[in-house]
Amino acid sequence: MSDPEPDNGTGTADGEGWDPGAPGVLRLPSGRLVRGRGLRRPVPDGPAPTYGLYLLGMRPPDVPWASDWLRWPDFRLPSSRGEARRLLTEAWERAARGRVEVACGGGRGRTGTALACLAVLDGVPPERAVAYVRAHYDRHAVETPWQRRYVRRFTVPAS
Repeated sequence: MSDPEPDNGTGTADGEGWDPGAPGVLRLPSGRLVRGRGLRRPVPDGPAPTYGLYLLGMRPPDVPWASDWLRWPDFRLPSSRGEARRLLTEAWERAARGRVEVACGGGRGRTGTALACLAVLDGVPPERAVAYVRAHYDRHAVETPWQRRYVRRFTVPAS
C-alpha cells in the first residue's frame, strides 16, 4: 500500500504541514508533527495526509494518499511486533518530511499506543512516553495495561 510521496523541498508534497494547534496533532520533542485520529469520526478539515498508518483488525478502506495497514485488533496489541516496529519507524521517518496520520477506530487506545512508540523513537524515555502522549494528545490515550507495557518495552533499535 505504501508509496513514496513527492517532496517539493519544503517538507511535504504540497509545501504545507499540519497546523500544530489542530485537533489531534501531536508535536514530538524533535518538532515533528503527527496527527492521531479516530476513523469513526469525519476526516478533519485541512490538508490531507501525505502518509497514513491505520491500526485496525481488518483492512481499512483505500485512501488517496500513501498508507499502510498494521493488523491491530481493538484493545489488543499488534499482530506482528516486527511489522509494528517497521511501520512505526517508517511513520516516524516520514513525519520529518510530510503530514503523517496515525489512526484506529476511536483514536485513543491503539492510536495513543502508536503515538507513544513514536515518542520513544523521537527520544522520550519509554517509561515516560505514555504520560507524554496523554499530556500532549489525549488524556485517555493508551487504554489498557498491556498497551502501557508494550510502550515501556518498545525501545529504540540499536544502530
